[in-house]
Amino acid sequence: MQKEIQEAVFSEKKDKQLVYLPEKCIGCGTCIQACPKGVLTIGAVGAVARDLFEGPFLEMKGENCLVCGLCAKACPTGALELRQEGKALKDESYVSGALKTTSVNENCSHCGLCAEICPRACITVTRKPAEDGSLTLVGKTEVDTEKCVHCGWCAAVCPSDAIHVEKPFEGSWEFNEARCQTCHTCLEVCPAGALFNKDWEAGERVEKVSHRPEACIYCGACALACPVGAIDVKKSAILPEMQKKGPLEKKLLGVSAPEAVRRTKLEIDRAACLGCGNCVIACPVNAVEDEELAAGHLNNLEAKALLEIKDGRLEVLDQTRCGGDATCALICPVDAIRLVRREE
Repeated sequence: MQKEIQEAVFSEKKDKQLVYLPEKCIGCGTCIQACPKGVLTIGAVGAVARDLFEGPFLEMKGENCLVCGLCAKACPTGALELRQEGKALKDESYVSGALKTTSVNENCSHCGLCAEICPRACITVTRKPAEDGSLTLVGKTEVDTEKCVHCGWCAAVCPSDAIHVEKPFEGSWEFNEARCQTCHTCLEVCPAGALFNKDWEAGERVEKVSHRPEACIYCGACALACPVGAIDVKKSAILPEMQKKGPLEKKLLGVSAPEAVRRTKLEIDRAACLGCGNCVIACPVNAVEDEELAAGHLNNLEAKALLEIKDGRLEVLDQTRCGGDATCALICPVDAIRLVRREE
């Protein structure tokens, strides 16, 4: 749904415009950390990423934007542009402008491993057998730099050291396993394929969510999307050689990912609801407060935090507790629950 939304002019002053490009946005909230006026908001990141809520990750609130461009300078993907007289201002004072483009050199054998592993599907490989009689491939390996998030997967798997990738940030990723309810929202939101679930054997205990530090770009999208606050991401360094890096370092480094705003509410189709309770059990906000839910404990005497089955039908107990992850809508067999825009 997000990809269908066209660019939006967020703010305008004199001959300058702040323009949002939703197709480039990864829902990380780095721009919100940089904004000096607090006019940008983000929420329902999980639902948007899962195509279960129609809308962009990012929105503008109020009219206090200075059009200073700090948000655009901080954005690692170029999803925000500062334009003057319609022309994008993008130089080495922008993270996305200073980042070296992911490049492929002449060592490439066009084997296609990079295209297979890329989490953004932004690499295209065309190849055919060489016509000189040798057992080699000839062709072309191209990177869509508009979609690339600089995760480094392609360079890591390349057997011929043909790909160079520069990361946007260094940082830390902290995970509270006791709080995590394995809703998988973080896995689906992560733009870099840095989060995964390990395979396990019968009787074996593994981490609920595992982290690949070498793939992580420390954007913070997973922390923003987590409905129970089980993840904390902080940036410790801006890696590209940038002009005027100091103001961004003060805003971004050592700061936890911003809190998501409540942009949605849950809506129930009571005629369609079967009262099966799948959503009650799967809801991570419910599960974090009721350990017995995983065993199908639906109708205890104590009220659930968010969703409950009453008289054979679903009830929303507290709209303010919803984390905007849409796990309930994802698991419902009859589409009886959905996230809709909350009226201000």
